[in-house]
Amino acid sequence: MKNTLSWALLLGAGFLLFNACEEVNPDYPQEADRAEFMHQSMKKLTDVIVHDIFSPPVASRIYVYPSVAAYEVLRHDHPKHQSLSGQLNDLASPPAPVEGQEYCYPLAALHAFLETGKTMLFSEHLIEEYQDSLYAEFQAMRMPRAVYDRSLAYGAAVSQHILSWADRDLYKQTRTYPKYTIPADPAKWKPTPPDYMDGIEPAWSEIRLMVLDSASQFAPPPPTPFSTDENSRFMEETREVYRAVKDAREEERAIAKFWDCNPYVSHHTGHVMYATKKITPGGHWINIARIAAEKADADLMKTVETYARVSISLFDGFISCWDEKYRSSLVRPETVINTYIDESWLPILQTPPFPEHTSGHSVISSAAAVALTELYGADFAFEDTSEEEYGLPSRSYTSFFQASEEAALSRLYGGIHYRPAIDLGVTQGRAVGKLVHERLRTGL
Repeated sequence: MKNTLSWALLLGAGFLLFNACEEVNPDYPQEADRAEFMHQSMKKLTDVIVHDIFSPPVASRIYVYPSVAAYEVLRHDHPKHQSLSGQLNDLASPPAPVEGQEYCYPLAALHAFLETGKTMLFSEHLIEEYQDSLYAEFQAMRMPRAVYDRSLAYGAAVSQHILSWADRDLYKQTRTYPKYTIPADPAKWKPTPPDYMDGIEPAWSEIRLMVLDSASQFAPPPPTPFSTDENSRFMEETREVYRAVKDAREEERAIAKFWDCNPYVSHHTGHVMYATKKITPGGHWINIARIAAEKADADLMKTVETYARVSISLFDGFISCWDEKYRSSLVRPETVINTYIDESWLPILQTPPFPEHTSGHSVISSAAAVALTELYGADFAFEDTSEEEYGLPSRSYTSFFQASEEAALSRLYGGIHYRPAIDLGVTQGRAVGKLVHERLRTGL
């Protein structure tokens, strides 16, 4: 890890010359207290997550720790907001600011966010380039040099504390665990075309949760028993997926593609293969959090609180979902349909490389919808522009739950989930989101 304090002091040294030539701006606290700085920083984090191609569960981890770091700094500027220490599993109290000293807490919070985030990425330099431009804006506000340096140092100290906490969540240990073993049982998941990728994160249920007591706390009912009997319930559910794709209307195809959120889609033309990169499902909901905060004209504190609560819900939602995925390890519809119904059938979406039950979109979208509904209300209408940069038109929703329900159903339209994984996933995700809401005390 780089010496962030030395780096901050280097920036401060450059600031000294600037600050010595101009008077201190008495309005700098108001100029620094802008939610847009947080939105820009979160977007940069998302862009690098996309660039580096992190899986959906891992991306949720990259979102949550920086968001908690920013919240733990900024709350000192807002006494009504409570620390998450003692509320999040194993999180001890972060370092406190020195009493009687002046800080620019927005700058410190952004520094904590970015310093925490970049250590979890491959392309750290992309965050550092952004930091240079962002901090130039803060230097131009002409705050006292001592306040500038002290704020960066405090943000770095909180970041170090959060990173130490992150180091104990078993993520690094699970990097060394065995890969998923492909069973001979036809009921069990096996890699799917075109890339036949290994199962992603088979040990994700062992990662330390944020709020839930255990990964299995909201374990859903098991999937429908596998059967090749034409009259079985399982084959009827499989035929529903088959028909959903064969008979898909234009709107259903549009819904499937809008909520695809596959971070790595491969395309094969003859002997040529290329890939497209997009936001993860969690990244899509992080962007919906931005859309909601901006529409509500949320201030910086409410914005940071929003990202923290949504990212915590997403993180625990992924662990809850992955716990069930690798317990039931159910075969995907594409494999069953190609083997027993129609060998030429293809889903609209590329089948993700992990087991079927339950639907990750259903779980994490529902959990995020609970968090956003508690923050902004049940009838919060919004236009979701998250996919525009990937060439897809925006979609409009009357509530967060309407959006989450469409996200869940998109997996049937896309041909990658059976109905029970969708319906039971919604119930599972709402239970996760409800518990996170009930247990966390921030500024709500």
